[in-house]
This record gives sequence, C-alpha cells and structure tokens, in this order.
Amino acid sequence: MSARFTIKKLGAQGDGIAETESGDLFIPFTLPGETVTAARERDRAALMAVLEASPLRIEPACRHFTECGGCALQHFEAEAYRQWKRDKVVHALKGIDSSIDELVACAPHTRRRVVLAARRTDTGMLLGFNRHLSPEIISISECPISLPEIVAALDQLRALADLICATTKSFRMAVTVTGSGLDVAVHESGKLGEHQRRIASNFVLAQGFARLSIDDEIVIEPRKPVVMFGSVAVAVPPGAFLQATEAAEQAMAEIVGTHLRRAKKVADLFAGCGSFALRLAAKSEVHAVEGDAAALSALDRGARFATGLKRVTGERRDLFRRPLTFKELNAFDGLVFDPPRAGAEDQSKQIARSDVPLVAAVSCNPVTLARDLRILIDGGYQLKSVTPIDQFLWSPHVEAVALLEKPRRRRG
Repeated sequence: MSARFTIKKLGAQGDGIAETESGDLFIPFTLPGETVTAARERDRAALMAVLEASPLRIEPACRHFTECGGCALQHFEAEAYRQWKRDKVVHALKGIDSSIDELVACAPHTRRRVVLAARRTDTGMLLGFNRHLSPEIISISECPISLPEIVAALDQLRALADLICATTKSFRMAVTVTGSGLDVAVHESGKLGEHQRRIASNFVLAQGFARLSIDDEIVIEPRKPVVMFGSVAVAVPPGAFLQATEAAEQAMAEIVGTHLRRAKKVADLFAGCGSFALRLAAKSEVHAVEGDAAALSALDRGARFATGLKRVTGERRDLFRRPLTFKELNAFDGLVFDPPRAGAEDQSKQIARSDVPLVAAVSCNPVTLARDLRILIDGGYQLKSVTPIDQFLWSPHVEAVALLEKPRRRRG
C-alpha cells in the first residue's frame, strides 16, 4: 500500500527523509521539498512516483540509476550535491573549531577501480552491482562513474566471469585500470579446475588483460600491473588498495606534501603501496608502516628501483594492535596517517602524546576523523584546515584531509 509523503531533508546515506508519526521514514532517490508516493516497510519506503519535484532534481546520467545500488544521488543538481557532501564533513566536525575548505569535486568517468558482483543464472551470467539494499544483481551495460577502459570491457569481463565461475553463489570481481592494462581480482568464485584455468588464461591473453587472480592467487599475469605514484612506478599486488580516482589521490598528495614540505624525516602510517610515501620521498626521508605484507613489499620494490628519492624504509606492523608509541614517533618531524574507515583511535592517542610538529590526517569517514582529531587537539595539536575530497561520485561517501601543527617541546 503506497501513501503520500513530503521530504524534509537528506539523510547521511543520501536518502530523503519524511517525518511521520512513527518516526523518520527513509525514501531513496528523493530530494528535500518533494512530495512523493512511496510503499512503506517499517522505517524505509520504495519510491513509487514524484508528485511535486524539487527544482534541484535533474535527469540522471545512467540508465541503471535507481535499480543499480552503486549511485544514490545522480538526480541531485551538481552544485547542491557538492554542497551536501561538504556539509557532511562540516556536520561531523561540529564542535571542533576548524576551517573547512571547499570540496574538491570528482568528475564523471574517472573511477579506476570498481568491485563488480557476478552470478550465473539460468538466463546467463549477471555482472554489475547489487540493487539498493538487496543481494539482487543488476547487470549493467554502462557506468558513468568508471573510466572508459572498464566500461568498454564489460562484455569481456562478463565472459571471463562465466569462464571462471565454479559456484552457484554470487562472487566479486574487482577491476582496476593500471598502466599495463586491466587487473582483475576475483573472490569467492569457487575452485578452478585445470581445464577452466587454461581456458581462462587463454582468454586473458587474448583480451590483453594485465592479470587475473582468484582469491589472491595469480592465475596468469602477462604483464605486471603498474601504477604511478608521482614519478615512481609500483607493481601492485592482487587486490591492492588504491584511491578510487587518480585525480583525488593527486589532490590529497599535494595537500599532504605541501604541509610536510619542511619535514626532513616523515612517518607514513597505514602506508599501503606507497601513494603518499613515495611522493614524499622526493624531499624527505620516509619510514612507511603497513600491516599488509604484499603492499609493503610493492612499496619497497618501487622505492628501490626509483631514482632521485631520499631514503625509504618500511616496517610491517599492525597499527591497530600495536600502534607506534609516542617515543618512536618523536624521531620524526612530519607524519601522515590514512587508516581504514574505522579510523586510528589508539594510534591517534600516541600521536597526541608525541612531539611531531606536523601531522596530516587522511580519512574516508568524517565520523571517525572527528573522533581522531578531537584526540589530537586535546593532546595539544592545532587544526589548521580540513579539505573535503569527493572521489566517490554520486555516493554518500566523502574523503577529507586534515592538517595539524604542534609547537615542538624542548627536550631537557
């Protein structure tokens, strides 16, 4: 049974919120001020029709929008959308005295890594994204957030998924555009037989893909997938974490690099494959700390074969279980940390006790960023600026880079 609702505001996940007698009702793909009909189920409702549209409603860029769950906000006018994203950071940092810069925008057709869902059905192989809040896979034929190289290969990727599928369940296919071609990392597709392996390998060779891996095991690697971090070429391991867009990564690196330009010795915590460390090493000695052995090994190889870098050292360490202590941190005069969405609470407590004068905090979660910044500020750091960065176009996610300073205490 559908009913009529008026949308009051947007929620944190981009859903429109209608106020009802029984509480807030979340209606996806709606905008503030709109009157809609929707079919309610508890605190959520499926949009049936827009009766009175917002002047900020625009035509979505993709034919799959509202079915595919990859995007939440293609219907939102661009400037208003960007302001909403910036406001997410402003809201999360409420109560913290900070200067929030304008949002660094994300252009369409720039995402270099996507994680597709696949499943074999009676009618063929599905390859695409899950429907909003559903395990159902919507097979896609276009994707306006992704680099053209990914979109152009969708049919070939679907065919590859069919060749390697050894399960009745859905599985994941992460596709990354690299300088060597597409890097395809598959998870939970089932155990490959030798015959399947040979057929899949021949297909990868014929299509010119750089690599196929399944559950982190390399099936075939005609060319090592290489990504540039500044001037340094890095052969990334299967399924390696990369920033979603190259432009966002460069923007973050420039902000961090400018802040740490006076630092002679820098620590890069949660360093990954070296997106910050290898750029910073052009001017500073860098100690990179990362829990993933394969990522740290890729960073180390990139540094060893590069020219013109200062000394780069690496340390494998789980910073959630064993953060660098404030005494260890005092050896550095600059620091950058870029943790997962959970943030770096324990590590931030150690940084707060340290004498490191220059700190850059990078985060994909404004809520945990706010918590970590409060720890640092309470420890004597001054928050100089926060820059929101959109690299997850038309989604509710937003990145941010916060810059902090602390006068260095004299040691007796």
